[in-house]
Amino acid sequence: MSKHVAVLMGGWSSERPVSLSSGAACADALEAEGFRVTRVDVDRNIAVVLSQLRPDIAFNALHGPFGEDGCIQGVLEILEIPYTHSGVLASALAMNKPKAKDVMKAAGIPVAEAVLTSRLEAARRHVIEPPYVVKPPNEGSSFGVIIVNADATHPPQQLYADDWPHGETVMVERYVAGRELTCGVRGDEALDVIDVVTEDRFYDYHAKYAAGGSKHVLPARLLPDVYQNVRMLALRAHQALGCRGVSRADFRYDDRPSGTGELICLEVNTQPGMTATSLVPEMAAYAGMDFRGLVRWMVEDASCRR
Repeated sequence: MSKHVAVLMGGWSSERPVSLSSGAACADALEAEGFRVTRVDVDRNIAVVLSQLRPDIAFNALHGPFGEDGCIQGVLEILEIPYTHSGVLASALAMNKPKAKDVMKAAGIPVAEAVLTSRLEAARRHVIEPPYVVKPPNEGSSFGVIIVNADATHPPQQLYADDWPHGETVMVERYVAGRELTCGVRGDEALDVIDVVTEDRFYDYHAKYAAGGSKHVLPARLLPDVYQNVRMLALRAHQALGCRGVSRADFRYDDRPSGTGELICLEVNTQPGMTATSLVPEMAAYAGMDFRGLVRWMVEDASCRR
């Protein structure tokens, strides 16, 4: 009898549309692999829904707060339903950018200097020397990210907005120029490196999810030692944060003629996208594992107490 997999998708975070796309793609793949699949659009009665469904496995295709910050993982632990991706602690840690930065730095992974401050203080004055990036400390998909140029005469005034949706605390991080690199990890193996080429200054929401929003160069055209260093740091970050299943680490590499040559790890994503334009499925395919095979592996890897 085939295993029953509940694919958790949707939710109520700002990343709901991406999660629905990821969930649909993964559910289709699992059905094609012979699993019995229930598609669950997650709302706040999810514990009741799962108690009634009693699936063998939960495939976590949620993105953003509640879905990748340890909350849904805690619910699944209480219900004793094996699940994919990282566990409670690693999920909470990776989602908290300042805390994750501290752990990665302690593990010898280069990170950009940053400070935490209130959004109103960051709107009132430059809390660090420009250029810098303002980020919500607990969001994904580049929501709420603001780049402040070196010649900016004032800090970002949109932080004063009454309808600012990303909380009262922001992280202000030194801007690192250069190329956008990303590397996935599956289990205990680093995948290959993609150079994400965009028309924008960084890999924002449009570049991530719109058709043609970015060009993925795989494998990235890097010197062999730099290429292997990215893979090594991605695996080290995955392990330092305690991640499980698949994750993806994002980097900036300043190889401009006048650049610093530095390679900086920006963050680790414990719930990387699983859509048609997503990076980890592309890396897995390059390594010889098609989308269906990747999703099957993730289900077979599922467990509790991750």
